[in-house]
Amino acid sequence: MPARTRPAANRPRPGAPDRLEPLNRRQIIGILIGITVFVAPFLVDVPDLDPLGERMLSIFLLAIVFWVSEAIPLVATAVLVIGLEVLLISDQAVLPVPADATAYSSFFAALANPVIVLFLGGFLIADGAEKFHLDKNLAAVLIKPFTGSARRTVLGLMIITAVLSMFMSNTATTATMFAVVIPVLGALPEGRPRTGLALSIPVAANVGGMGTPVGTPPNAIALGALAEAGHAVSFLDWMMMSIPLMLVILLGAWLLICAVFLPGGLAVKLDMRAEWYTDRRAVMFYVIAAVTILAWMTESLHGLSANVIGFMAIVAMLVTRVMTGKDLAGLSWDVLWLVAGGIALGDGVGATGLDVWILNLFNWTSMPALAVVVLMGALGLALSNVISNSAACNLLVPLAMGLATSVGGLEPVTIAVVLALACSLGMSLPISTPPNAIAYATGEIATGDMAKIGLIVGIAGTAVLVLLMPTLWSAMGML
Repeated sequence: MPARTRPAANRPRPGAPDRLEPLNRRQIIGILIGITVFVAPFLVDVPDLDPLGERMLSIFLLAIVFWVSEAIPLVATAVLVIGLEVLLISDQAVLPVPADATAYSSFFAALANPVIVLFLGGFLIADGAEKFHLDKNLAAVLIKPFTGSARRTVLGLMIITAVLSMFMSNTATTATMFAVVIPVLGALPEGRPRTGLALSIPVAANVGGMGTPVGTPPNAIALGALAEAGHAVSFLDWMMMSIPLMLVILLGAWLLICAVFLPGGLAVKLDMRAEWYTDRRAVMFYVIAAVTILAWMTESLHGLSANVIGFMAIVAMLVTRVMTGKDLAGLSWDVLWLVAGGIALGDGVGATGLDVWILNLFNWTSMPALAVVVLMGALGLALSNVISNSAACNLLVPLAMGLATSVGGLEPVTIAVVLALACSLGMSLPISTPPNAIAYATGEIATGDMAKIGLIVGIAGTAVLVLLMPTLWSAMGML
């Protein structure tokens, strides 16, 4: 009997909007708590905080609850922050404000912050690499010297993943690498070896994203906060500060994965071939991407800001029709707006004096600078394990920048960079980062294995970061 078709009225129409999933219990609780903490400062007088600061406290508490609970999408919270700042604390506020209130355009300007433009250029180059199969071809070429031994192959995959993650989003890199390593998984025996290889990809992607300003959103958030405070950190400066740590953690993670999952002497055979595009558009993209990356790394020689270079890359790719408006529309705009929300949150916290008020709640000034760095690094790691790395960085960087002006001997660059890098090390759960979720979806990884490796790498990496790296940065003249 032929299958019955659904009535036309019940069929989804082409182009119809997606059905919204019902709110789960955590989201409902998050919304209720968010509304409560938002309203509270309006109803209860907060000691030593003026009305403008109380309104910003409402926005800040709401952002914390919504980002932690994901009561609404992260990007929705980011734009809600900007909207509430305009309506409550700007010169266009619906409630009375002082004559010198921050111009509303300052909060909107977060959406076009130079760091956003830098990230936009990085995203477009990353999408171009995927479009012209540059990522897969590079992986196929670079993995050849590492074939034969399973341990050596995993080392090669981790190095390639980390390098790609320095210039592509961690999510895109992980998805690309899993497409590349499916034959490798098939060549390994079932069980622990496959788990080790599958775990190596998200670990390397998360760690590799630390390496450049465009590698991951926390880097952009920290750079934006530093730029707002008048502390310029160049593309190369960031790489010089982060890559030594990245390499140490990457090596340590590989040794740990080998010890736990990959027995010595395990062999693997691979047959991976690169198929390069050689048409005009592909060659043009290769040239633009290479020149852009080279220009980013030689910023101190030619004097052009990395933000300007990123924008010029966008111009070059669109004018030469290497990339199109359709490619531009397909970028991860939600991530860019999330970063903008964090920048705007920091602006509001600073403009209303809320940062000073929060810092006065604790006797931070009695703590040595090292203790503050250790505490903030630990907070960044802990929080980014249970909420997104970007959201954790968004919440903590404004407070950290306030600390930098009140704690003797604490460099703003140190605390901001430490926080960004610590947030990237939160990777112990499938929900911690998109690369973890992609790897977990392969079915090769148990949550316990991911938690064990993620916690060891995260805690050890953060310890090296907070205890050793500031001294190294100072010795290198970076601070």
